[in-house]
Amino acid sequence: MTWNVCAGTNPYCSFYRRSVQDLAWNIGRYALTGPIKPDVIFLQEFCTGAAGALELWLEKQTGRMWTVQSWGLTSNDGTPYACHPDHQGGSRGVQSVTVAVADHAATFQTYPLTSPPWYVKRSALCATISAKRVKVCGTHLSAGLPNDDRQPGAPYRKQQIRELMAAAAQPGYRAVFGGDLNVAPPDSDYGSAAGRRAIVPAYKAYDECDQRGGRRTGRWTHTSTREDGSVTKKLDYLFAPKGSVRQCHVEQRTSTSDHMPLYVKVAL
Repeated sequence: MTWNVCAGTNPYCSFYRRSVQDLAWNIGRYALTGPIKPDVIFLQEFCTGAAGALELWLEKQTGRMWTVQSWGLTSNDGTPYACHPDHQGGSRGVQSVTVAVADHAATFQTYPLTSPPWYVKRSALCATISAKRVKVCGTHLSAGLPNDDRQPGAPYRKQQIRELMAAAAQPGYRAVFGGDLNVAPPDSDYGSAAGRRAIVPAYKAYDECDQRGGRRTGRWTHTSTREDGSVTKKLDYLFAPKGSVRQCHVEQRTSTSDHMPLYVKVAL
């Protein structure tokens, strides 16, 4: 499962300034109630202060052992990119990329991604699960905004996707990776052409969860509101080895984030 929970700094999201217990309960609820019960969860715009609460909630409600690991984003000057405090003023830690793994021992490693020097630093957080011979990597890539990957050609996202694929690849292991990649699918009719081209290498080497046969697109996972109405697009992805995707689900009924949870079932 991957989900950008929009909890850190966006006042238009429901999770903004919610307590760490609320975050844990709501995220855990989606892990339990979807048609696919995940063994691995990728989260973006999560707050590091909620990691312990999420781990405890998952263990209590599923009866399984969970390990939750976070990597906190930093600003261009190296300072932590903090989540805004909760409604009572309590710290919620740093906005993060987070990976949760059930049952099996996992070795976690952070891979820095080439990022614009004027904005937040990006990384992929990977977990190597030796018992399953799987390496999973979650990330949140730069956005094509004026203060982020602003240059023509989406150069940072193009490089970040190549680096993400390299981080996930390990001899003898199957790679599953994804998250909020901030690009539109190659065969969609929205987003920048450069962003659509940037994700092509991932489609060439892997199957994407919601890929429509030979058409490289899928259901929308993000919604934004503009003066002329709501705009929906696919920004969230889960890639797995060719031929291994058995089921895919996009939960489009949530109103707690501007992104929707995305689930994949993979044959190992």
